[in-house]
Amino acid sequence: MLIDNILSPQILFFVLGLLSEMVKSDLKIPDQISRYLSIYLIMAIGFKGGIAIATTDNFSVQFIITIIAGIVSGFVMPFIGYFALTSTTKLDKITAAALAAHYGSVSVVTFITAISFLRMNNIEYEGYMIAVMALMEVPAIFSGLYISKKYGGIKAKKTAVMIKEILANDAIILLLGSFIIGYLTGERGNQNMAGFLITPFQGILALFLLDMGIMVAKHFHHLKYFSLSLVAFAIYMPLIGAFIGLCSCYYIGLGLGSGFLLTTLMASSSYIAVTAAMRIALPDAKTAIYIPTTLAITFPFNILIGIPFYF
Repeated sequence: MLIDNILSPQILFFVLGLLSEMVKSDLKIPDQISRYLSIYLIMAIGFKGGIAIATTDNFSVQFIITIIAGIVSGFVMPFIGYFALTSTTKLDKITAAALAAHYGSVSVVTFITAISFLRMNNIEYEGYMIAVMALMEVPAIFSGLYISKKYGGIKAKKTAVMIKEILANDAIILLLGSFIIGYLTGERGNQNMAGFLITPFQGILALFLLDMGIMVAKHFHHLKYFSLSLVAFAIYMPLIGAFIGLCSCYYIGLGLGSGFLLTTLMASSSYIAVTAAMRIALPDAKTAIYIPTTLAITFPFNILIGIPFYF
């Protein structure tokens, strides 16, 4: 599973971006196209999340409580991550906020790998877990922006004013708006927009990760902040998330398959939706820090060690 995921076209395009910049290639992604890629991914993820909720049949009490647990985790994990980072590393506060936000969100690839793991072991799970995953994207972005405004050296404002500004942020508006549109249009919207938001998604993601690879290589000088404590953070944060997930599953009463998926979701970190949102909302955050941390350390850790351990 690790080899299949690391050798996926999208990840290899990220590596291509790194290599092209390291050999001083002329390969470049224009700024406007780079911004378009981020906007597209946020829009597509929000839209598909809304469709996932709209097409879910099982609206049981357990489903609702599971959603609440996922959303609360998305809000809380960035705060845990931020205070861990500021206590143990020398990262600037804006980068710490952006990195912490990634650990409140989820990794779709890790989730898909966890589903494959269950199928290999002939274990069933509730279909609504896909909808739970979709709803765990927004809270982390909101928390990351809130942390950056409250603790990031920006002039202090009243909480109500900060929340209003965050809700008006372009990444939040696009993600929430796309989610609502996907929910309202459901399967009909899925059929209408499949040619734009569904089918090309993997190709656009590959181009986005190519751009990310180029950008990370350009900012390799930021790797001086990559201390042992930061590497340790990328490993113990998913374990903290897994512990919260296990406790949630126990009190909700989820079965083995669904509980395992919720635990894996809370233990994973985003490198698509949150990364795209942070590029738009927090351009001063160091991409050469938060992308390698989530993509090069936490992601393979979860695939290789995390998934069988959580199970």
